Amino acid sequence: MELNALTAISPIDGRYRHQVQHLDDYFSEYALIRYRVLVEVEYFLFLGKKRLFPVDASAKRKLQTAMEQFGLEDAQWIKTKEKETNHDVKAVEYYLKDKLGEAHASIAEWIHFGLTSQDVNNTAIPLLWKHAMEFEYLPGLLNLKRQLEVLARDWQDIPMLARTHGQPASPTRLGKELLVFIERIENQIELLIQVPFTAKFGGATGNFNAHHVAFPTKDWVKLGNEFVEGTLGLQRQQYTTQIEHYDNLAAHFDAIRRINTILIDLCRDIWSYVSMDYFKQKTKKGEVGSSAMPHKVNPIDFENAEGNLGIANAIFGFFSEKLPISRLQRDLTDSTVLRNTGVPFAHTILAMKSIGKGLDKLVLNKPKLEQDLDNNWAVVAEAIQTILRRENYPKPYEALKELTRGKGGIDKQAIHEFIDGLKISASIKRELKRITPFNYTGVASKY
Repeated sequence: MELNALTAISPIDGRYRHQVQHLDDYFSEYALIRYRVLVEVEYFLFLGKKRLFPVDASAKRKLQTAMEQFGLEDAQWIKTKEKETNHDVKAVEYYLKDKLGEAHASIAEWIHFGLTSQDVNNTAIPLLWKHAMEFEYLPGLLNLKRQLEVLARDWQDIPMLARTHGQPASPTRLGKELLVFIERIENQIELLIQVPFTAKFGGATGNFNAHHVAFPTKDWVKLGNEFVEGTLGLQRQQYTTQIEHYDNLAAHFDAIRRINTILIDLCRDIWSYVSMDYFKQKTKKGEVGSSAMPHKVNPIDFENAEGNLGIANAIFGFFSEKLPISRLQRDLTDSTVLRNTGVPFAHTILAMKSIGKGLDKLVLNKPKLEQDLDNNWAVVAEAIQTILRRENYPKPYEALKELTRGKGGIDKQAIHEFIDGLKISASIKRELKRITPFNYTGVASKY
């Protein structure tokens, strides 16, 4: 069958294509070829700028045009050439030599001068990864964080029964519970952005062998650093084999995994609040929640997000364990793995979109939150016994334990009758009676 959204094997290129198709600018085979062309052209122009050979305006213009106007037809030319060469990066070299044409044959061999294919791959891939992170991932994550911040402020004064071990616990505020996730995300973003985007650039085994033997008086380490950092905006690793270490790339993967884990935790909490009826969900005309049960409005956005985050984390985990390992100075196992970096990235983007969509559907069911608080007056036992401790009342914890632990029917009346029976001053009794499940919510830092 012809490849389209219905026949694609992967749901990334099939069912979810319309949501993530823009990521092909970074992770498709076309994108990888385009970034390779970018590296090769920039390197050629860099060598010319350093006066290793003369580059006239015509040659410069031809290669800049090839880089800037690179399209699918150009990528197809390279793929066709690859069938002949059985080497993807060599096909890029031949493409650029073809673009220079016979008029510039005298300088054509400066394309890919002294390089091995990994000098191109291990700059092209970090560069496309850097762009994907800066233009897609971080903006998406920050937008989601902002969405949570708006909800946290809207719900900052909403008291809510907390649950530890699944059981009623000291009340909290709904907005503060969202701030827990906001802070966690912020902390991980700070760690993530400290990890540099690094690249390998140093010849067949990392020592500039070919460069040095051809031009022994040139400081190739300095030139390599200048090209990678000044032209490409990456950090050059100083001591490498034929390939990049991938340690920092693995660190990026692990950082995203941690953030994804936080988002899974968020999804499960929101899912639980929906199941407890703390939230209703907006409905859309024509949609159904179940093929059999007409009443259903399922929290599918959070469920879909959890599933996509799980897939992403499993693949990112494999990447971060596999990529930093390569036999001796190089084996080829990284090649096919790196071609799949867009898969967990796309699942992560899908998940963030689903969470945002789900958050937009939430409608606070305040009466239900109030009902749960009113049905759980036992949670003020902590407050009462703590004040009694302050007043040196004998064994206050034990007295409240006897009243409340494992017992139902503890309502406002039962609590107040208990307070009335305490041998304390009238003013302390009034203080204790002012405590309710609705106002016993503590304090937290202002956001």
